[in-house]
Amino acid sequence: MKRKIIYLINPISGTSTKESIRLLVERETALRKIPFKVFHTNAAGNYDMVRDAIVQEQYTDVVMLGGDGTVNQVTGTLRDTGVRFGIIPAGSGNGLARAANIPMRLKSALNIIFEGYANPVDAFTINGSYACMLSGIGFDAQVAHDFAQKTTRGLFTYTQQSIINFFKANPYQFEVKIDQFSIFTDAFFISIANSNQFGNNATIAPQASLSDGLLDIVIVQKMNKAKLPFALLRQMRGNNKLQQLVEDMSNKSVIYFQAPALTIFNPKLAPLHIDGEPRETIEELNIEIIKEAFMLIQPKGN
Repeated sequence: MKRKIIYLINPISGTSTKESIRLLVERETALRKIPFKVFHTNAAGNYDMVRDAIVQEQYTDVVMLGGDGTVNQVTGTLRDTGVRFGIIPAGSGNGLARAANIPMRLKSALNIIFEGYANPVDAFTINGSYACMLSGIGFDAQVAHDFAQKTTRGLFTYTQQSIINFFKANPYQFEVKIDQFSIFTDAFFISIANSNQFGNNATIAPQASLSDGLLDIVIVQKMNKAKLPFALLRQMRGNNKLQQLVEDMSNKSVIYFQAPALTIFNPKLAPLHIDGEPRETIEELNIEIIKEAFMLIQPKGN
């Protein structure tokens, strides 16, 4: 099948200019004699023109030049067309790209588009809203809400907001239900992960796989706040093993397990983010895996 590529460039993601990126992409694709078009992403998520091009002109690949918000929006909108998706990381965190071992260097990532293989990747829904990386409620969602209000992006701003919110953070009440089993907890936050990280190599769910049909759930329970950074560090280093729900959870600082679906009751209305984007919270969150949601171009052997 002859390849035809649509490039979707987010003009405002990350911290760098996109004009030089566009010129490199156009030159390298033309050198390989691959037909292509370039569109800009848009905040409204309206990709009717892209969909028309896919259907009418038989484009085979959609390559996203942007960050995690772009990846969420584009794959969620266009995955039903059957195209293969590629990522050239150009955002602040680039969580899904890092989880898929896609290089952060522009030219290396572009080479993956030309030389890599497309593999199926899972996604999930939260009350019907699409997610494909990592979502959460509580402390990390408050950071996402505050980060979204800042005029400057990047790791420094995100770290700054994380530190500010750390000193203000208080645990929330949750009930987490899996089948007929419930966990009642006061927790600083709960992460629901298909990708293994927040972004910038901050790995919160070390055992997460993009294609195992399971979600990784991480519950950071109430503890002395002085112990919180060390508990998070243990989790991020992979020192906490996956747990069975029959185990005693009461003495655990961090609860870490896998499930294909769960419900979270959130009576105190802890803030919510979906793939790093702030969303309006709700008292009951129903979360389900979408197996093999889309095809993602990844390095060989991934």
